[in-house]
Amino acid sequence: MHFTETELPGAFLVDLNKIGDERGFFARVFCQQEFEQQGLNGNVVQSNLSFSRDKGTVRGMHYQVEPVPETKLIRCIRGSIVDVIVDMRAESPHYRQHTMVELSADNRRALFVPANFAHGFQTLEDDTEVLYMVSGLYTPQCERGLRYNDPQLGINWPVPVTQISDKDGQWPQLTHQNTPS
Repeated sequence: MHFTETELPGAFLVDLNKIGDERGFFARVFCQQEFEQQGLNGNVVQSNLSFSRDKGTVRGMHYQVEPVPETKLIRCIRGSIVDVIVDMRAESPHYRQHTMVELSADNRRALFVPANFAHGFQTLEDDTEVLYMVSGLYTPQCERGLRYNDPQLGINWPVPVTQISDKDGQWPQLTHQNTPS
């Protein structure tokens, strides 16, 4: 695997080192030891699969706080998405800044999302599947979220939003939150 840090410290693009032959290729998509050698949390306690029927679907922006913060490794295995992360670490010089990357079945790229980063994505194609590995168990009382269209975030989704859950559409805007935790 090849790790490239994004402009938000602690968040990494993870590209494959392919070993190819006439059949195709082989590549390691996760190795706890390699993640830990990069200083990243390599603990995985669950793996999730998301299927979105319609192009333009937005899922997120979610994160968990102490005592059960989560890191995530996101990979699009069918179709394509734009993945957006927001640094919610109050002490970070990048606090509330975001970055977005395209993940697709074609580019086979993954995104490592550090703890205390909000995460969400928008599908760029119909019938898109996203697989992600998570370092912490889902703990509803620790869950937080950001409104996908909060003007303070300034996220410019690449296609019109066609679907969003009621829950994700009702997170409070940052102007109404006193603290990120």
